[in-house]
Amino acid sequence: MVFRSILPVAAIAALSLPASVHPMSGRLGTLPHGTYVCSLPGDAGGPAWRVVDDRQFTIINASSYRNSAGSGTYLLTGKQVAFTRGPMKGARFDRTGKSSLQQLDKNDQPDRIRCVRGPVAR
Repeated sequence: MVFRSILPVAAIAALSLPASVHPMSGRLGTLPHGTYVCSLPGDAGGPAWRVVDDRQFTIINASSYRNSAGSGTYLLTGKQVAFTRGPMKGARFDRTGKSSLQQLDKNDQPDRIRCVRGPVAR
């Protein structure tokens, strides 16, 4: 009987929380497999972008990745990607398209680095 009286109160409390209580809220998923090339924007006098070699990584299966420093895991929740283990632990990205990411800074604001799945190109 106590359970029945607590349930509606708990439901009302949960519904009254703002949607942004936890930045990693949303549906769980995985990124498409392949190599993600990360770059900074270029300038009018040179190339359109500059590849950042030490940020490149490859999604190898499920929620696993590898880069030149080793391998680890990531979590994709909604449009947020957080690297949870390995050499990229702590890196966070917004998913901006099916195969594109934008890095977030320490305050979860968009950074200049963008990563796109595709062939390694210069």
